[in-house]
Amino acid sequence: MSEILEKPGTGIAETADYVAVAELATLAARGVMVVKHGRKQIALFHTETGVYACNNRCPHEGYPLSEGTLSGDAAGRTCLLTCNWHNWKFDLESGETLVGGDRLRRYPVRLAEGSVWIDVSDPPPQARIAAALEALHDSFRRHEYDRMAREIARIAKAGGDPLAALRAAIHWTHDRLEFGATHAHAAAADWLALRETLPVGDAAVRLVPLTEIVGHLAWDSRHEPRYPFPAGHADYAPERLVAAIEDEDEAAAVAQVRGALAAGLDYAALEAPLAEAALAHYADFGHSAIYVYKVGQLIARLGPEVTEPLLLALVRSLIYATREDLIPEFRDYAPALADWPRDAAAPAQPPRAEDFIGLPLRAALGRCRDFAGDPEALHGALLGAAGWSLLHFDRAYEANNDGPVSDNVGWLDFTHAVTFANAVRVLCRRHPALWPQGLLQIACFLGRNAPYTKADLDTAPWRVDDPAAFRKALTARLLDHGQFEYIVAAHLLKLATAVQEEIAAAPEAAWQADLLAGLNRLLNTPIKRKFTLRTARQSLDFVARED
Repeated sequence: MSEILEKPGTGIAETADYVAVAELATLAARGVMVVKHGRKQIALFHTETGVYACNNRCPHEGYPLSEGTLSGDAAGRTCLLTCNWHNWKFDLESGETLVGGDRLRRYPVRLAEGSVWIDVSDPPPQARIAAALEALHDSFRRHEYDRMAREIARIAKAGGDPLAALRAAIHWTHDRLEFGATHAHAAAADWLALRETLPVGDAAVRLVPLTEIVGHLAWDSRHEPRYPFPAGHADYAPERLVAAIEDEDEAAAVAQVRGALAAGLDYAALEAPLAEAALAHYADFGHSAIYVYKVGQLIARLGPEVTEPLLLALVRSLIYATREDLIPEFRDYAPALADWPRDAAAPAQPPRAEDFIGLPLRAALGRCRDFAGDPEALHGALLGAAGWSLLHFDRAYEANNDGPVSDNVGWLDFTHAVTFANAVRVLCRRHPALWPQGLLQIACFLGRNAPYTKADLDTAPWRVDDPAAFRKALTARLLDHGQFEYIVAAHLLKLATAVQEEIAAAPEAAWQADLLAGLNRLLNTPIKRKFTLRTARQSLDFVARED
């Protein structure tokens, strides 16, 4: 609300904050004026109850509020401003946004010497950063993606570290994820890795990864209550952490994590037991090992401030992970692991991808045993077979509406074999005792996916003749992916990252062509994500068989 000064010129002329922007008589005659000060475009309103000044651009989509409608509030003050484009409403007296999301920037007004003076100074940078973080958190309620982008941009404009938005989002959401870490965390690590390759001067492309990370975390935690982590900590011992996860004892596992952090240990010191726990089972269709790898990367990029919330979310996900090796389909895994020749000599002939393509699960597990003496080469062969499977996925199964639930397969099932193999290579090189588990579990993917491939598929259209040009176009494609579902965008990004990491680790590998072609095919093929008729038929069948 405007303030009328009793004495003209009371220090205003000498104060840099206030500037005269209009003659009061002119504003009174017009009712509304737009004035400019530097880059600021300010709307002035003269009403029966005062003079108000605010940003002329509606915080929603930037339409001019000078074209809006003023009306009275419950107290009879003419201070309610409606943007007529989308009906957002603002109380110019209090600054409250009554309908809509973003806050409207208002400017203090003083009237003196027949002029309208407004304070055009900006709040201190730390205040602006704090306000942007508060508004960012508020945007989670309705998942306002564009608002998230604006608030992150405001943090950067105020001179803050835009990664502060990510750190805050991790803290806001880590205990709102009922089952712990999600694809949002795994994709976050890859988004940050991609961002590091982008031109520093291109603010728009560098904003995309940050908005995607925050948006995904907001989406996965939307409308969720808090699921508090147990209190307390215990003296840390790696074997106790592994045992607690195996026993699905969240309280004991969380106490171990907190005890480790209290003792000054960091993620690197915890990675070995976490990887061991993740690979103790063919767990959660590979998610567990992937999350261990990616959470480590995320902590390395964001720093110790996020170590505890990320570790707690990770441990919770390991505890709740499904253990597919305990279902009949994968019953051969445990005997294969128990029979693994730990001291096997290197094979006479190195393994090839062709040694595993098309093999059913038991045969794939047995074939791994033949090459146990060279785990690095075996990993390359299994990865090559995973790339071949991705390239040869038979999409008829994706379109089929008449099959059983066990045949509900799609593109994302095939991407996991590659991203899991990527995590296995990194984790098992650091912790070689885990090679048997990692390799046999890649074989579980191959055996599971084998029935859903088509060996005679024409793959020529997807072959990549110029890998360098493909990778350049890939970056642009990922930054403007066009996918509404975060989980689909996350899988595209995670697969692209895994493929590039594996090629960089083995630049002369024979399987590169299939891996690139498989990625290319996925990127250029529609992904069916909703199965209305299939769901209806399977539901009717399920209900008909109920006792």
